[in-house]
Amino acid sequence: MTEPPDAPGTADPDAPVPVAPTPRPPTPRPPTPQPPAPQPQAPTPEVSASEHGRVGSDGTVYVTTSAGERVVGQWPEGDPTAALAFYRLRYDGLVAEVDLLAKRIDAGALSPEDATSQAASVRETVTSAQAVGDLDALVARLDSLAPAIAERRRARKAEKAAKLAEAKKVKSTLVEEAEQLAQGSDWRSGANRMRQLLDQWKSLPRLDKPTDDALWHRFSSARTTYTRQRKLHFSALNEKREAAKAVKEKLVVEAEACASSTDWSSTGRIYRDLMTKWKAAGGAHKDVDDALWKRFRAAQDTFFGARDAANSKLDEVFAANAEVKRALLVEAEKLLPVDDPRVARDTFRQLAERWDAAGKAPREQMKALEDRFKHVEQEVRGAEDDRWQRSNPEGHARATDTVAKLEESLASLQADLDKAEAAGNTKKAAEARAGIEARRSWLDQARKSLTDFSP
Repeated sequence: MTEPPDAPGTADPDAPVPVAPTPRPPTPRPPTPQPPAPQPQAPTPEVSASEHGRVGSDGTVYVTTSAGERVVGQWPEGDPTAALAFYRLRYDGLVAEVDLLAKRIDAGALSPEDATSQAASVRETVTSAQAVGDLDALVARLDSLAPAIAERRRARKAEKAAKLAEAKKVKSTLVEEAEQLAQGSDWRSGANRMRQLLDQWKSLPRLDKPTDDALWHRFSSARTTYTRQRKLHFSALNEKREAAKAVKEKLVVEAEACASSTDWSSTGRIYRDLMTKWKAAGGAHKDVDDALWKRFRAAQDTFFGARDAANSKLDEVFAANAEVKRALLVEAEKLLPVDDPRVARDTFRQLAERWDAAGKAPREQMKALEDRFKHVEQEVRGAEDDRWQRSNPEGHARATDTVAKLEESLASLQADLDKAEAAGNTKKAAEARAGIEARRSWLDQARKSLTDFSP
């Protein structure tokens, strides 16, 4: 460590001190060196200089240590007290240096290695210092710093071990997440996350070589697997997009070829089929897909716009047809209720011919109009069917036969009743009465049906 600079007006104490010169003619005496002005230093024990050093009669300055006396400098002329004060000032500088080192070690400002190195350097400076003071005490104090340095070394070692343990835990977590990404198919955000994992890995300290190498091998393998699969995915996706582009280009050509067609029905079906194929083709690259869709949509708009314009004209015709059909409905509904089925049938047939000739009505009105017209048709047909049933010879014959059989059955049951009453057989009499009552009800219905038939 650099020693404090000498005070102004003093010779460099580390420079060689000249021995007494050979007598010569008197020369002007140089000014006697004066001790430097006192500097504020760390407090040091106040002891008598005679305890730690002395100045010989020849101006040699000695310091006393446990190893004995040793020379620290020369003070050929001047006050010996001033010489001791000067070398004591150097000692005070060493005390300040030792104090500063101790404070830095206590504060943890130095690594254990730097603290050990600097303590050894200062100790060497103290043991060979050209200063007068209790150098043994300074050496002892430097030696007393060793336990603090050792404790700091143990703490640093434990801290490093904890950091490495935490780093191992974090790296293991990064490896597991990377392996999960490698097994998935998140090709967009997964790539960003994999880069973040790598940056985080680089910020962590290295572990012991076997552990670090093993974890890195897993991490690197996961990244390689993910990157390879991602490239394969986008390669396959690019092939699909190119295929979709080819399909859609053909669909656009077909759509544009049909844009001027006036075959509204069949061309409308063609466009529906083209749209189904468009959706099934998948997506091309966005810019390509957007450009093709713009052309495809333009062709559709051209066709359907022309069809809508044509339909608008048809709507005017259909609206007029609807008015004709409403007038026909008024005539048809006058046939209800049907009084003469034959006349109603002939009249409705003529109305039906005029109804068909009127043409189509608007779609939103067609169902209501058709339902009203069909109702009249059903009523007319029902009346005609009923008239035919009444004039049916076979039906009349069946009704006549039924009446005759029921009358014959009643006569037979009446004879049974008379016999049962004459014999006093109440059970058979009751059965006969019940049968007679049922047959009479049936006979009334049969006779009513018979009267419904036309003569």
